[in-house]
Amino acid sequence: MANRTSIIAGNWKMHKTSSETRSFLEALKSAIADFEPNCEIVVAPPFTSIATAVAETDGTRIRVAAQNLHWEDRGAFTGEVSGPMVKEIGCSHVIIGHSERRQYFGETDESVNRKIQAAMRSGLVPIFCLGETLEEREAGKTFDVVKRQLIEGIGKIESPDPDRFVIAYEPVWAIGTGKTATPQQAQEVHEFLRTESAKILGQDFSDRTRILYGGSVKPDNTRSLLNQPDIDGGLVGGASLTVQDFLGIIKEAI
Repeated sequence: MANRTSIIAGNWKMHKTSSETRSFLEALKSAIADFEPNCEIVVAPPFTSIATAVAETDGTRIRVAAQNLHWEDRGAFTGEVSGPMVKEIGCSHVIIGHSERRQYFGETDESVNRKIQAAMRSGLVPIFCLGETLEEREAGKTFDVVKRQLIEGIGKIESPDPDRFVIAYEPVWAIGTGKTATPQQAQEVHEFLRTESAKILGQDFSDRTRILYGGSVKPDNTRSLLNQPDIDGGLVGGASLTVQDFLGIIKEAI
């Protein structure tokens, strides 16, 4: 099995102004200066705070992600932002296909695939999100749903670099609800995704690609999740909004 470095990624969603971003990152940088984190750290602020985040993290091990991008590099798409734009401003990663984008903004498996290709074209690391709803889990459709999302998401991609590609399993029923998949439930799906990704893009891609868990990740459940063999980090929502909680998760990412 490949040696995969854990990733702790904080998705701030529609939180934090530029000044709040500056204050948060100043505190986070000060806190992690006292120890050597054993993981990659990524923060995903809203678009208006990206420039501030990039400036504040310059010269540190903290990377900055966009929360979305358009599948075209340019064009008449009012209100949209392209891969070249977020790449030029200093982003290294981009979140694609988050359940809230799918639920509230009509994103489909097809548009997610196009956005993944756009991210790779621009030299960004896609954090490709997938996961089932509560209704789908209760109906016993979890594996059918994530398999479809995986195939539609990466099936048309040619030879992606596994070191520059991230998958995030986020059971929709566990996002912002306080509910968390048990480590065993999460591992079961992560193992399935790793097996299926090998069928699509080969064993090397499967072995080396990091698969994150997203869904009410907190300091007190991080270690039990990351101790699972196929869970390589966390896509953190609410707990990434305070330095204390986010730092607590980073420290647990052994």
